[in-house]
Amino acid sequence: MSRVPQSQGTKGSLRWIQHFVNQRPDILDQAIGLGSIDWRSPRFDDEYAEYRDAAFLEQLEVTLPKRRLDDFWPTGGPQWDALGRASSGQLILVEAKAHVAELLSPPTQASSESAKLIERSLSETAAALGASPGTDWSRRFYQYANRLAHAWLLAGVNGVPAQLVFVYFIGDTDMDGPRTRREWDTALTVLHEARGLRGRIPRYVSEAFIDVRDPELTSTAT
Repeated sequence: MSRVPQSQGTKGSLRWIQHFVNQRPDILDQAIGLGSIDWRSPRFDDEYAEYRDAAFLEQLEVTLPKRRLDDFWPTGGPQWDALGRASSGQLILVEAKAHVAELLSPPTQASSESAKLIERSLSETAAALGASPGTDWSRRFYQYANRLAHAWLLAGVNGVPAQLVFVYFIGDTDMDGPRTRREWDTALTVLHEARGLRGRIPRYVSEAFIDVRDPELTSTAT
């Protein structure tokens, strides 16, 4: 179990994902393209809490019938930026970014026993997704890899209708973030190449882009 309350974000991806979940879910739903979404986190009336480990499954009201989370990943797994249930029936897991440097996450700091389980599960995921041989998922771009692994556990292994959505914000001047979609696309091409996944991203993983410079998108809906 792990529920992690957050302060109200003032900049970067924390600010924007809180804003769109709580004030403009219509824009976030449209960018994701899976219909109306019942957002379970991060909610103003829940201390903007983010969830991880068994708690994120409870927020989504889902059980894993074939392989349990604790058999796949040790405690201290991904802390999801947003969680929701779409009207289409899909569970929505969101990782949000506002600048390219956020893609460059360090390797896991887990203990040796936990690291063994992580490395085994990452290797399983890489093989299942057909990643190019020789790519070590436990090191460069580790955060991206562990999100993919959890999506594979839900959708690929357990057959749960889940969608992992990477939400990329354009035009965040506070963070000197990408000013165009093309800048994000260039960085993501490098990321996919490094993970050996170019052209192999599974259907249950998608990307959404929102330009935060548009006042119509960032104003409160009426």
